[in-house]
Amino acid sequence: MYASAMLIPFLLRRRYDLPVTAALVILGTLLLSTSLAAQWVKYPTAGVPRKADGSVNMAGRTPRLADGKPDFSGIWTTAEPNRPTGGLSGPSNQAAAGPAPIVDDKPGDPRAITASRQMSNIGVDLPGGLPYQPWLVPIVKERTANNAIADPHIRCLPDNFLRAYGLPHMLQFVHTPSLLVVLNEMNAGYRRVFSDARPLPDDPTPSWQGYSSAKWSGDTLVVDTIGLRDDTWIDWNGSVLTEAAKVREQMRRPDFGHLEIQVTVDDPKAYTKPWTVTLKQRIVLDTELIDEICLENEKFLQYIK
Repeated sequence: MYASAMLIPFLLRRRYDLPVTAALVILGTLLLSTSLAAQWVKYPTAGVPRKADGSVNMAGRTPRLADGKPDFSGIWTTAEPNRPTGGLSGPSNQAAAGPAPIVDDKPGDPRAITASRQMSNIGVDLPGGLPYQPWLVPIVKERTANNAIADPHIRCLPDNFLRAYGLPHMLQFVHTPSLLVVLNEMNAGYRRVFSDARPLPDDPTPSWQGYSSAKWSGDTLVVDTIGLRDDTWIDWNGSVLTEAAKVREQMRRPDFGHLEIQVTVDDPKAYTKPWTVTLKQRIVLDTELIDEICLENEKFLQYIK
């Protein structure tokens, strides 16, 4: 049993391009979840469009809220599988990643949730990589070389919403005309996006998820977020957001089964210019979120030195 367990981080690293310490976190989750495999929560999702053969029509009509706007409600996971990226953002990393994969056109399987290809390097698709400020370059290099040993995720601290989109966990969106709540399966995290026309606060208290206010532009929900904690990690490489960051998400649900989130980060403290990436999600059906609490297995921290 011990030998098999020791091999799992290696296998995870090969499959997901994870740092060893990150693989240990997921290993702990897998071991905790083993006893749940036979009793995985299974509830039929209502209102699922079907094809003539009975399969899910992922391209079916977009659900709508009572006010006619797209309804983002549902359980979501990444729509793009991970492939090795080779470490730091940059031209060599871009070449290693290859062309962007086709978005998965099937519902996510809660028993086989995969990590995003942008999990290790959120800027993998940017020509030249993320435009780090000079002070941040050696820090990211050190974090990558040290297998992300200082990663807040490894220490069981909350994940920022940008990072949560790419991790191998499920997110549940609960949407009303005035509020979007995002529930994170990992560590029972949550985020609130207010869409009741309130302005952003002048001086918000820094937090893991920041303060988010949204408005509609046609069928696109435009979300502006400020008030993030300093040195908030957004990928395994150790790329960060600072308290100066302004993040804009443009959320679209083009059909039943897919969610597209175009993210623009303007953080002059950490980056030399604004940058934009697209994070794609696909729906997960017939299930519910389950407890996935990192601190239940905190004993592994003694091995991270």
